[in-house]
Amino acid sequence: MEKILEILAVVVSAYIIGSIPTGYIIVKVFTGQDIRTIGSGSTGATNVKRVMGKKWFFITMLLDAFKGALPVILAAMFAKSFSELGLLPVLAAVAVILGHSKSIFLKFTGGKSVASGIGTILALNWQVGLVIALIWAVVTFFTRYVSVGSIVAVSLSPLLMFGFGAPNAYIWYCALGALYIIWLHRANIERLSKGEENKVR
Repeated sequence: MEKILEILAVVVSAYIIGSIPTGYIIVKVFTGQDIRTIGSGSTGATNVKRVMGKKWFFITMLLDAFKGALPVILAAMFAKSFSELGLLPVLAAVAVILGHSKSIFLKFTGGKSVASGIGTILALNWQVGLVIALIWAVVTFFTRYVSVGSIVAVSLSPLLMFGFGAPNAYIWYCALGALYIIWLHRANIERLSKGEENKVR
């Protein structure tokens, strides 16, 4: 019973931290606008850029990545007392990206969980996280589409976890997380197919 309560505490805490709507708060505080009524309606860094520029794009992205990493790091510390080492950080990671995309503070709306997802991967395996971040940056730079960079990067994450010899729980998390994040990008994929997706300037 005590173990179950600890697991619930970690999952709920991670979900609440993930639910903190970084982009929404930044735009609301500095402009008074509701970012959900602007552009794509997402609370993520790309939509923040449309309102406040490149500097705040990077600030939001870094804060969201930190928001993703923190609960996983804390869960890993708890996991030392569990025989299922690796499971608790993964549960925290899942809760974080669900919180970011379905925030309890924004009536279960939010962002597409890319930055927070990369943050969780950095916390699970920093080498894989850095490679994923680099892939995202390179693909986004050459294609000029943030959505393409995001989809390519998360799609490669389970293969990289496997290549770096990560636990199976981490590999499955990346695989399922990638499918979820790609699903959140379904409107972007439709716009890409029509040639209507906005490019990064």
